[in-house]
Amino acid sequence: RCPRPVMATVPPPSAPGGPEPPPPLQYSLLLQHLVGEQRRPRDWDPAALGGIPSPPKSEEQKMVERAMESCAFKAALACVGGFVLGGAFGVFTAGIDTNVGFDPKDPYRTPTAKEVLKDMGQRGISYAKNFAIVGAMFSCTECVVESYRGKSDWKNSVISGCITGGAIGFRAGLKAGVIGCGGFAAFSAAIDYYLR
Repeated sequence: RCPRPVMATVPPPSAPGGPEPPPPLQYSLLLQHLVGEQRRPRDWDPAALGGIPSPPKSEEQKMVERAMESCAFKAALACVGGFVLGGAFGVFTAGIDTNVGFDPKDPYRTPTAKEVLKDMGQRGISYAKNFAIVGAMFSCTECVVESYRGKSDWKNSVISGCITGGAIGFRAGLKAGVIGCGGFAAFSAAIDYYLR
């Protein structure tokens, strides 16, 4: 049994002198206005969606943002952060070291609290300087590499870690430089993988 064909309904002709029937709706014209070339782009306004409208940035704000994204600011920030972290690490390691404050000439003498605190402070300052130098070198190198490559990915931290580790290790020779390059690159890749 064959299905009956469905006939499209045609609007009846209007009576003479009566109102004209509306023209049939053409979906292609409607789609042109919704998703086609005749669609009007709307400006995105957060306030219309219930968000907080943000005013346009002033020249001072743009200048501050450019300064904070510069390599010099990043290197200075890493230097200060490395100094604080290194100082805390140095004081911590000196606090758990049983030989802090002891005099090698007189090993049986108990050190005073002043001597212990002085030794802890010296170790903290030493660690702080080293961490500050390494942090500034790494941050500055990473910023220069990122500016040169024009990309922000894990390769930047690996390359800058290799350069920083190699520069620090080369003071002790070529072998130490290669080991420092590989070690810093692997450490940088692990940290970048963990943070991303």
